[in-house]
Amino acid sequence: MIMKSVMILFVSLFIFSCAPIYVTHDFEKGTDFSKYKSYNYYQDIQTGLSALDNKRLFNVLDNQLELQGLSHSEDPDFYINIYSQEYQEVQSSSVGVGMGGSSGNVGGSVSVGIPIGQAQVSRRIVFEFVDEKGIGLFWQALTESSYNPNASPEKRESYLKTIVEKVFKKYPPKSN
Repeated sequence: MIMKSVMILFVSLFIFSCAPIYVTHDFEKGTDFSKYKSYNYYQDIQTGLSALDNKRLFNVLDNQLELQGLSHSEDPDFYINIYSQEYQEVQSSSVGVGMGGSSGNVGGSVSVGIPIGQAQVSRRIVFEFVDEKGIGLFWQALTESSYNPNASPEKRESYLKTIVEKVFKKYPPKSN
């Protein structure tokens, strides 16, 4: 019995810790991505993340972009803008409790919905590549995923690394 309870707990934690990360991409049609070799971040970037999460994200992003063949530069080919928003998912799971009765031709009832669980905290992060000397915004990725604001620093870094890897899996985009 104890082993069964431990197994159910382990499987539940595994399922809930592997929440999906949704990513959508968009880009300016006709863009020659091969001409973009260097990048920098906007000086006044307001990511919406904490200062420590900013450091984690920029570190993970720099490593990923280096793998993509891009280099950080003071005179870049394009700038990166990042912004994010934290929000709570609307709680849609509830249990209904009802009471009713009737007497003759007269009836009445009472019903109450009791919410189950907690509201899910989610985060949307948007990455934008902007060519200041040319066409302006030329590539954008939007991510949405569940988020634990009380996660450890290691889990936060892992979360950001997973997001960045998934975002850049389709960069540069393939022409159709």
